[in-house]
Amino acid sequence: MSHSAARALPASKSPRAFAPDLDAFIGYLDLERGLSRHTRTNYQSDLDQAASFLARHGAADWRHVTREQAAAWIHSLSSARYTVASLSRKLSALRMFARFLVREKLRDDDFTALLTGPKLVRKMPATLSEAEMGRLMSAPTGGDPRALRDRALLELFYSSGLRVSELASLTLQQVDLEHGFLRVFGKGAKERVVPVGSRARDAIATYVTSGRPHLVKPRTGSELFLNPRGSALSRVALWMIVKKHAERAGISRNVKPHALRHSFATHLLTGGADLRAIQEMLGHASISTTQIYTAVEPQRLLDHHAKFHPRNREK
Repeated sequence: MSHSAARALPASKSPRAFAPDLDAFIGYLDLERGLSRHTRTNYQSDLDQAASFLARHGAADWRHVTREQAAAWIHSLSSARYTVASLSRKLSALRMFARFLVREKLRDDDFTALLTGPKLVRKMPATLSEAEMGRLMSAPTGGDPRALRDRALLELFYSSGLRVSELASLTLQQVDLEHGFLRVFGKGAKERVVPVGSRARDAIATYVTSGRPHLVKPRTGSELFLNPRGSALSRVALWMIVKKHAERAGISRNVKPHALRHSFATHLLTGGADLRAIQEMLGHASISTTQIYTAVEPQRLLDHHAKFHPRNREK
C-alpha cells in the first residue's frame, strides 16, 4: 500500500514500534476510504495519543494490545476534559483501526469488540422558520453583481441543502439549470445529484448572465460564486454573507451557514418528504445521521398519528 497520503500529514508522534501500522492505516483511509485530510489528521492524532498511553502501560505494539489496555485508555479519557463528541470520535478511530488490523491479517482478534464508550447526545440542529427563511431570501436587494450573487447563493443554499464547502467549491460545470439539478462531490469524493428549485434556478441564471461576468478577472476559473478579486468565495466569506443578510432580515439570532442546510432538511421533512430522499440529497452515508431531523418537528408526527391511526379515526 502506498503511504504518500500518510506522509502528507504531520509526522506521527506514536512510539516507533506503533508507527508503521498506523502509517499504513492512514494511507488506507485516504486511498481506499477516501476520507478527508481533516478526518485523517484527527484520527492520526487520536491514535498517536492512544499509542503513547498503551506503550506506557505495557503494550509492545499495536499487534499485542489487549482489550484491558484499550479499555484503560478509554477510561483515562473520561477523567479528562473532552466533549462527548471527542470521546466518541477517539473510540471510533480505535475501532476502525482495530478492524483494519484484522482485515490486513496483522491481528487475529478485534481488541475493541467489547469496549463501550460514552453515549453521544446530539444537539438539535439550529434552524430558521419558513417565515425567517423568506425574509432572508429577500434580504439581498438591488441589481449590482454582489447583490445578484448573494441572492443566487442564498436561494441555492436553501434549495439544495449543500454543505458550506460544497457550495464554496461549486463550478459552472456542476450546474444544470435546464434540467434543474447539481452534481455535487461531497465527503469521500462521493458524487450525488441534488435538485434545484425554480426560484434558485432563476436567481442563478440572472447572476450568471448579469452578475458573474462583472466579477471575472483574467485568472478566474470555473467557480460559480466569485469574490471581487475573481476568486472563489471562501467559507469565511460565505459565513459573512449569510450573517450580513440575516441581520438585514431582522433575524436577531446568530445565523450560521449550516443553519440553512438544517432548515432545508427540516422544512422538507415537515412538508412530508421521505426521510430516505432527504438523506440522499444531503449526502449522508447513514440514515441515522438524517434521523436527527425527525425530532425537530415532533408536532407533525403527532398530527399524522391523530389523523391516520385507526383508533383515532374511530373516535
